[in-house]
Amino acid sequence: QVQLVESGGGLVQAGGSLRLSCVLSGRSFSAYAMGWFRQAAGKEREIVSAINWNGGSAHYADSVKGRFTISRDNAKSTAYLQMNSLNPEDTAVYYCDARTVKYSVYEKEYDYWGQGTQVTVSS
Repeated sequence: QVQLVESGGGLVQAGGSLRLSCVLSGRSFSAYAMGWFRQAAGKEREIVSAINWNGGSAHYADSVKGRFTISRDNAKSTAYLQMNSLNPEDTAVYYCDARTVKYSVYEKEYDYWGQGTQVTVSS
């Protein structure tokens, strides 16, 4: 049984930074591609970033390119999302998802997901 636990969310001022973490347990982390999605109040969940099982390929939504960086540490079974230059439009609940090997930009194609962590950016 795969479990995902996100952490690192919080309240930050515009222009600030946060680093989200997602720990996978129950299976071998290196077998999974990881995706970060977010859902703002009243909006649909959207892809933020995703990374393949070995970190060799990654995807970023246009809205976060140049500001966010996804990474993973297979030895620690952890995926990260470094978020810089945050703005109020980044306010959302952030979820990490897992699927085997290759990432997808569609959340329905993921097999596991966490409970989410709230990110709030004040102006």
